[in-house]
Amino acid sequence: MNTRLIVIILTVATALIHLGLGIGSLPEVFGIIFVLNGIGYLALLAGLYFVPQLAGQRGLIRYGLIAFAGVTIIGYFVIQGGDAFSSVPGLVTKAIELALIAVLWIDRPATA
Repeated sequence: MNTRLIVIILTVATALIHLGLGIGSLPEVFGIIFVLNGIGYLALLAGLYFVPQLAGQRGLIRYGLIAFAGVTIIGYFVIQGGDAFSSVPGLVTKAIELALIAVLWIDRPATA
């Protein structure tokens, strides 16, 4: 399986989890944040692979997606505090995001 497909699968998985949690929590503030987070993942994925006009910016978009996932992970632990390790869906999502960061980092283009 190539890394592009792995990135797509991991990104769509975490986006769908966030969208599902968010839609189920609307109109609460955290529901809106979850929905926006899911949309953010999908937008960055689209920019990374599916918008030809952004081909020259793929390196920046890749790092943007890494940063977005990293901020999402940090935000989860800050918001959840001591309860962060008691949420199985939360931890599964964080594992997916960590895997996404790792694949994006490993697959980044070599610089001269």
